[in-house]
Amino acid sequence: MQFHWHTEPFLLISILLIGWLYAIWVGPLRSRISENTAYPLGSAVMFYLGLLIIYLAVGSPLDQIAEIFLFSAHMTQHMLLIYIAPTLLILGMPSWLIDGFISTLKLKKLMNFLTHPACGGILFTFAFTLWHIPTLYEAALIDKRVHILEHLTMFSLGSIMLWPFITHSVLVPKRSYPLRMVTLFLLMIGQLPVFAFLTFAGEPIYPTYEWAPRIIDLDPLNDQILGGIIMKVVNMIFSLTLLGLCFYYWSKHEENELTSGTL
Repeated sequence: MQFHWHTEPFLLISILLIGWLYAIWVGPLRSRISENTAYPLGSAVMFYLGLLIIYLAVGSPLDQIAEIFLFSAHMTQHMLLIYIAPTLLILGMPSWLIDGFISTLKLKKLMNFLTHPACGGILFTFAFTLWHIPTLYEAALIDKRVHILEHLTMFSLGSIMLWPFITHSVLVPKRSYPLRMVTLFLLMIGQLPVFAFLTFAGEPIYPTYEWAPRIIDLDPLNDQILGGIIMKVVNMIFSLTLLGLCFYYWSKHEENELTSGTL
């Protein structure tokens, strides 16, 4: 089967519209939102890389391979939508831009609630686990509308989960260092049931991949195990990196406070 790049109008128009709006906000409208602010080149690069990752995840041949042939490809697709794309998009939004958006739409209370680790972490873990139940997972592979809903859920809840660790927002800021570290530890534990379900099942769980033509020398069970490993490795890399950063900046913060107190 020939693999292709998706050119559906909805997908392309959505990505191009978001990119155009961002360009307008940080370009011609920048002075209206935040005076005397230089063009955020670094932020813009990250934001557009985030949009590119989204298109590579759902618009490149990876999408077709993930839908029809390989569970591990589908898990790679999900990791791009849950961790990589949201991280780049959130880091690509300067504080004056995202806070202006939150303030204008009066979203502060809602965002504070949704991005609290107790809320965002539980919502993401619950939804991620739910989507890996075979009935729902197969429904997403069969029905394009369900598949789009699955991806939107993964991306949106992934963004909410990551927000309190990486945002530049002042109105809805990062959470305290201890809360962030505890949350990251719990998030790593929260994915263990899905990881165990995938890697220790002893047999293929999803019929689509069990009966799919083999495009590489990888049987369905090992493909499933590889998908579970990809999920856990990416989760561990992100979690441990964020844990390390939290610990570093927390220690620097304490050191600065002690220095200020001494002076």
